[in-house]
Amino acid sequence: MTQAQGGVRGWFAGRRGVWSRLRFTSLRLRLVVVFGAVALTAAVSASGIAYWLNREAVLTRTQDAVLRDFEQEMQNRAGVLPERPTQDELQRTAGQMANSSQRFSVLLVAENPDGRNVSGSSGGLSGFTLEDVPESLREAVNEEQEITSANKYAYHLYWQRMVAEDDTPYLVAGTRVIGGGPTGYMLKSLEPEAKDLNSLAWSLGIATGLALIGSALLAQAAATTVLKPVHRLGVAARRLGEGKLDTRLRVSGTDELADLSRTFNNAAAALEKRVADMASRDDASRRFVADMSHELRTPLTAITAVTEVLEEELEAETGSMDPMIEPAVRLVVSETRRLNDLVENLMEVTRFDAGTARLVLDDVDLADQITACIDARAWLDAVDLDAERGVHARLDPRRLDVILANLIGNALKHGGSPVRVSVRVSEPQDAQDAEIVIAVRDHGPGIPEDVLPHVFDRFYKASASRPRSEGSGLGLSIALENAHIHGGEITAANSPEGGAVFTLRLPRDVSALTEAEEHKGAESKGDA
Repeated sequence: MTQAQGGVRGWFAGRRGVWSRLRFTSLRLRLVVVFGAVALTAAVSASGIAYWLNREAVLTRTQDAVLRDFEQEMQNRAGVLPERPTQDELQRTAGQMANSSQRFSVLLVAENPDGRNVSGSSGGLSGFTLEDVPESLREAVNEEQEITSANKYAYHLYWQRMVAEDDTPYLVAGTRVIGGGPTGYMLKSLEPEAKDLNSLAWSLGIATGLALIGSALLAQAAATTVLKPVHRLGVAARRLGEGKLDTRLRVSGTDELADLSRTFNNAAAALEKRVADMASRDDASRRFVADMSHELRTPLTAITAVTEVLEEELEAETGSMDPMIEPAVRLVVSETRRLNDLVENLMEVTRFDAGTARLVLDDVDLADQITACIDARAWLDAVDLDAERGVHARLDPRRLDVILANLIGNALKHGGSPVRVSVRVSEPQDAQDAEIVIAVRDHGPGIPEDVLPHVFDRFYKASASRPRSEGSGLGLSIALENAHIHGGEITAANSPEGGAVFTLRLPRDVSALTEAEEHKGAESKGDA
């Protein structure tokens, strides 16, 4: 691997780590999102309220000042005009009114001495005319109201905010002189106030953005502070699950996370002690079985020699064996064989449990191997073999013989003849994944559904539909262990056509599989 390839792989690994930490289901991202949502809601609400209050305050203050000044100008200047002024008088008065402190445009409308409607404008804003005043406002200004105790004047001041075609906001107002005289209208631009409000809106928007960024940073800091102990707890839990029972967490502080770390450490310590106790008891049990089996072999060898002599006497035609003791002798011979098989099986199980069982691989012709297994046990008449010659596999022939003997023997004892053994080879695209499949099917009543999950359990012999076995109850479990050591598997099922089917799957080349696993492990270490 080149340095460039290693750098690219490291960069992608880092990106994957970032995205894995930021996935939507992660607590870190949810904390950031919640903090951001709360901060955004609070900032937008505060900014909206502040903008609305400031807008109302600015517009109301400007509006009140303008209307107060306009009303005062109407009283002081328009009120002194004659009831029927000339256009020049209206023009001059409008100009004087427009020079007030608020700088608004003025339009005065009245009837001249000839009875015609005349108007005078201050001339600002490209000429303020009556068409610039909304019709609804003109109607309200010219509407004469009844004078009552609650209403002392027939005419009042009315105002309205409007937006011109160029999107400029304006304040327009109008009133009539009490006691007869011109009608006055005022037009005031609110563009400065609008600019001030726009600046305020931008400032509040920037403040909201800064608040959102600050909340995200704060959420990240809080998430890091809170989730770092959780991450350490997750790593420790994974290490504990991998069998590293000495894993402990560093405890600091007195908060809930510290209590959780202490609880984890106490649980890990208790688990380590429990596993150590169980391992020691298991080791002691295995040593006991191994020692017992070894010690039994010496007297069992002598007993076996005696039973062989007794068996020869039984098979002799001289008739020297007393007919009264012949059944007892036959029982001793059969039970001695069973005891011998039990001791051998116990020693084999002990080797599997201790992890000392090893494979001795060789090239095996499957048809010849199965035929030899059947012939050695005189099962040729009871077993049908469906296997082509020339199909080779690299396996341990002794352990394959143990597997076949147990599966075929179990089918003959508990199933029904004939027992059919079929062999096929699966050839996937990858040659290393090629496997051999050996199926052993009997013609018995099948296996009850409640028994199927337990057929490979040690010492499991009870069955409601089959007679009690004379074996040790270890045969199928030993067969399964031998399949596992090859990297294979054995499954049990019932055939739709009746009878039980045991299916053995083994890699065709166990050595290639072992080398591939070792090579893969070496690559993993190199990447790490």
